[in-house]
Parts: sequence; structure tokens; C-alpha cells
Amino acid sequence: MRTWIHALVLAATLGMVSLCGPAVAQGARVAPSAVLFENVRVFDGKSDRLSAPTNVLVVGNLIQRIGSGALAAPEGATLTRVAGNGRTLMPGMIDAHTHIMFANATQLDILLGDIGYVQIAAAKGAEEMLQRGYTSIRDMGGPVFGLKKAVDRGMVAGPRIWPSGAFISQSGGHGDFRLPTDLPARPGDFTYSERVGAAAIADSPDDVRKRVREVLALGASQVKLMAGGGISSNYDPLDVTQYSVAELRAAVEAAENWGTYVAVHAYTPRAVRQAIEAGVRVIEHGQLLDDATAKLMAEKGVWWSLQPFIDDGNDNRFAEGSPNRNKQLQMYAGTDAAYKLARKYKIKTAWGVDSLMNPAGNRLQTQFVTRMLRWYTPAETLRMITADNAELLALSGERNPYPGKLGVVQEGALADLLLVDGDPLANLKLLEDAARNLLVIMKDGRIYKNIVK
Repeated sequence: MRTWIHALVLAATLGMVSLCGPAVAQGARVAPSAVLFENVRVFDGKSDRLSAPTNVLVVGNLIQRIGSGALAAPEGATLTRVAGNGRTLMPGMIDAHTHIMFANATQLDILLGDIGYVQIAAAKGAEEMLQRGYTSIRDMGGPVFGLKKAVDRGMVAGPRIWPSGAFISQSGGHGDFRLPTDLPARPGDFTYSERVGAAAIADSPDDVRKRVREVLALGASQVKLMAGGGISSNYDPLDVTQYSVAELRAAVEAAENWGTYVAVHAYTPRAVRQAIEAGVRVIEHGQLLDDATAKLMAEKGVWWSLQPFIDDGNDNRFAEGSPNRNKQLQMYAGTDAAYKLARKYKIKTAWGVDSLMNPAGNRLQTQFVTRMLRWYTPAETLRMITADNAELLALSGERNPYPGKLGVVQEGALADLLLVDGDPLANLKLLEDAARNLLVIMKDGRIYKNIVK
């Protein structure tokens, strides 16, 4: 029986290879595609000003040359010219904290609906996100591996995805979405969220280690644990500290053995200090941190993946007066102080949206960019959503699914580029109207939008 199964798998694999596309004669050279952006001013991802007018040549999926003179494409290449006319060429934007499987469906759809609908909604959301100019995302929890594969194979348009897979939670933690009638849990009984790969419940160092190894085996580029209370979960107030140092350290050791890192959801000083003690390298959220803990993060070189959450009326998932809404308002109240601490101690800070179960609010993604003007200059904000976020993505090390330089416009970098009708350093709000102001959207050297006239 085993031999028959192996033969069947081999036959299927060979058949799939034959269906991948027309055969290319041995030794034949495939002419590369090339795109020449002419007369553009470049925001390179790091500078606080645009370059002088220049030309940028993309060959294949890489930026090959940048210069003011004539740039020639390789012999035989198919060349597309894009007339910049002095407009801005910048790196594709990066969202460092998404849940793309959960952003475009309601909580009822996610918890009680058909998973097929959730997957289709996520695929549509991925295409919309790319059309808003986001060419890379770091997904911090959810059954995203299938969508990533579909995007990478060109079946669905969407950003590059750094997947975490199932977020790992203790019982009663931020990732525990069982009904009260499901508790106490039967030994060995997996929840619906676990069965679809959305969450993983683990309550000891050994269980945590096992679940971390499982998500890494499935293709996680980094690991996400819930280390403190959350807003959308029903059991845990924000002040609750989740997991022990031993449990967190088990996750860190398992991830480090795979050459990558652990990020944790946490808001409070106690939860964050415990995570740092265990060797966690990235804190997600942290709106309730105090001065001493922020200083410790800076000293240890820990990243702060912080979101500009404010009460602007765009997130109406929770009824006024409900426990979830009260937790949300408590978190909102800490945002301003958190950004001031991040600036005070020059902490490595990433930007993300963390849109969850709010399809209408998710489409306002770039308004979270312009909110940053409360604390940062336009240049600082643009650096954060390009080069800085790319540096965070690179923490995945050998588990990085897209090796190469991202978040910058430099020779040799991956060609994820936006042509903006105007100067976002002077008017960051241009990016909010992607339909009008993002004239060209390129990911991995491929043009997904071009409305240059």
C-alpha cells in the first residue's frame, strides 16, 4: 500500500510539472522584461527629500540602474517606458501587522460562518490591498498559508505575505475564542479555530514548543504568541499577563532553532517585561507601557510594532458600554503616550494597522498612515512604512520567504515600486486616494496598475 501511495504522489507531481507551462528548449535564453521609469524624483525609503530628476531601470524583478543619463535595457529585452514627468517614485508600502484572513469578514462570519467565504473575502481583500499600494504585509495570525501560496503562484493578486500561521494562546487568553459552554475543554479536543489553522491553544512549555514547531513546519516566517489581555477576546481584561517565562522561552528557543523570532501581543509593562526576559524580539501593540519598560526595550534592542489607534468612529464592532468597547477605549487612551515614549527612547518602531473583523474600516488602511503625522514628520512616516518595516521583515532570517532588499529604491533592490502623482513628502494625504494618485503599482517587477497618460 505504501509503495502504491508513493507512486501515486510521484505521478501527480510529475503531472503537475508538465502543466506548469510550455517547455523551453534546453539552452534557450528567455528575454527578460524591463521597465524604464523616465524623469522621476525618487524617495529612496531613507532620505528626507526627493532626488533630482532621474531615470530608474527595472530588469526582471530587480532595480538594475538609477541615473540621469540614458539607461539601456539588456539586448532582446521587452522594454516598457513609463513617463514620470517629474512625479515621485517610491518603494511599495509595507504593513507590519495585518490579519488578512480576518480583516474582510465580520466576527460572526469568522467564528460561525463557512471558512470558504472567509477565504474568498481574504483573496478579494489582498487584491484591494495591493491596489492601495501595499506590496508587502506581515500577517500576525490566521490561516493564511493557502492565500500566500495563491499570491506567490500568480493565481490571486496581492502583496507579499510574511505568515505567522495560527496565533498561539493559553486557555482563556487572547486567542481563545471558545464559547463558555465549551469549558472545561475535553482533553485532546481541538476548537474550530484550531481545526482551520487560526489559533492554537497551548498550556505548558512542552505544548507551546510543539505548536510553535507545527506552525514553522507549515511555513511560518515568524511566530506569534498572545502574552497579555486583548480587546476582541471575551475572557481576558487588558491587565491580564498571559504565559509564564518558561512557556515564552520554550517558544523563543523553538523559533531560534529555525533561525527566526517570536513576537507577542501585549499591552502592559508586566507582560512586556516578562516577554523580554524570555528573549522575545518584537512587541505588538504596547499602548499601556510605562517609561521604565520603554527604556528597557530600547536597551535590549526590542522592536515595537505599534499601531496608531485612536477613537475616530471607524471601528464600531463593539456596543457602547460593552466590556470589549471599554477595553478598546482603555487602549486608545494610551496611544499618544506610547508614541511619545517610542520617540523619546529611539526605539525601533514599526507601523501597522491590525484591522480585524471590520471590512469597512480595513479599506481606510492608509488613513492609519496619515494619522502618524500627530507624532512624526512625513519623511519619518514614509521611512517607517518602507525601509524600517522592511528591516523588521528581515528579522525572519532564513525563514524569510522573499530574500532580497525591500523598502528602498536602490540598485539591486527588489522592484516593489509606486509612482505617485505628486510629492508625498510635502502632502502625505496623497496616498489616501490610491485610485487617483497611485499611477503605477509594481510588485516584484510586474506592473499591476498603470494609468500614466
